[in-house]
Amino acid sequence: MGSAAASGQWDAAEFLKVPLRECAARVAGLTGDAELADIFHRGLRDTLETTLSREPDGTTFVITGDIPAMWLRDSSAQMLPFLRFLGPEGGADAEELYQVLAGLSRRQFGCIAQDSYANAFNQTASGAAWDPADACEDPWIWERKYEVDSLAFPIWLAHAVWRRTGRADVFDGMVRGVLQAIVSQLRLEQDHENSSPYTFVRQTELPTEMLARDGRGPAAGRTGMTWAGFRPSDDACTYSYNIPGNLFAAQALRQLAEIAAEVYGDAELASDAVGLAREISDGVASFGVVLHPAHGDMYAYEVDGLGNTLLMDDANMPSLLSLPLTGGIAADDPLYMATRAYILGPENPHYYEGTRAAGIGSPHTPPGYIWPIALAVQGLTTPDRAEKLRLLRLLRDTTGGTGMMHEGFDPSAPENFTRPWFSWANSMFAELVLDYCGIGALPDESRGGHFAPRVEP
Repeated sequence: MGSAAASGQWDAAEFLKVPLRECAARVAGLTGDAELADIFHRGLRDTLETTLSREPDGTTFVITGDIPAMWLRDSSAQMLPFLRFLGPEGGADAEELYQVLAGLSRRQFGCIAQDSYANAFNQTASGAAWDPADACEDPWIWERKYEVDSLAFPIWLAHAVWRRTGRADVFDGMVRGVLQAIVSQLRLEQDHENSSPYTFVRQTELPTEMLARDGRGPAAGRTGMTWAGFRPSDDACTYSYNIPGNLFAAQALRQLAEIAAEVYGDAELASDAVGLAREISDGVASFGVVLHPAHGDMYAYEVDGLGNTLLMDDANMPSLLSLPLTGGIAADDPLYMATRAYILGPENPHYYEGTRAAGIGSPHTPPGYIWPIALAVQGLTTPDRAEKLRLLRLLRDTTGGTGMMHEGFDPSAPENFTRPWFSWANSMFAELVLDYCGIGALPDESRGGHFAPRVEP
């Protein structure tokens, strides 16, 4: 994991100063909206100035905002808009930015090597934990909730940086071993009931914070999909095959196969990853697609392989809404279109409407609150430029007077919100701005960002 030596931040007034300022000016010109451009600029500067630390070992540590720990998921997504600055938009600072992103990849893979079931890690071996009562013996671990996206997001980030730059120096022997371990763990968790060593016990009455059956989770049958105890929201799964998480895992495995074949020349690992991706995708097709009386065939949110199905969507990513970004699913795919119609309407139990806004929320936040992340994803997954701009203006107008994005907010009273400092939400807003303005995208990248297009085996 690296030493516990003191880490350091740097002066973001120098790092990417000119490219960000020039980019914000372009945004103002392209949108005709100086306030929107100011929120964009402030959010990206805040991420650079307050969440990133360069470590003595050359790695990068990224806190999620108001919690002093690094989530594998959040830290990857927080970097999404910065990937665009690795290309022609990056200017003279692209090399330093590359070192920041490569350092984050090294840190993430080191974390997975430390414990491949943990979701969040400490900056030093401090023993700090979300809940001291269930703290791990390992002092590097902040929380040990097993979420499939915690393995998928670091693969996505490393793959995106590699494809953007052509530089493969991150992929050393340690990372190769981690990639092999990820494939093995995702395969092992296809049969969690009989094969997995993982349990999670927390002394609480909140069902979203613990797993049933002494920490093993609800019963699940074999489906070909891979099991997870917790959702991307960090809430416990109702049924342990999370569909958006599985589709993201399958996409990450395809990306892993590209790295294995092209960087390491490891045909065996590439074949194993592609084969597992196919098994997971087939499992989703067999168990994760349901017939809805109004919408026809669509994706469920969670299933258990025993006949139980949960229809909903959550605001956190990967979500059903984000499948064109995270799951390798085309935005005009009929299954996705039917699912989208369901989740962006009142049948989704976590779709909320107020006098100021409407969108997807989460059981992780107060009932009725909607999430800026979900609004940004809604914009990133539509081809309708007018709708993108509408959502950008909605996000601009619902910051509660802070000029920053939050975790969730009351759609009738945006001044009521959770988490005043939530860097991931700022990054998703910035990514939607860049997407709308057409800044920094490469021709072969999927619309909405840098989640690479699906590669068929």
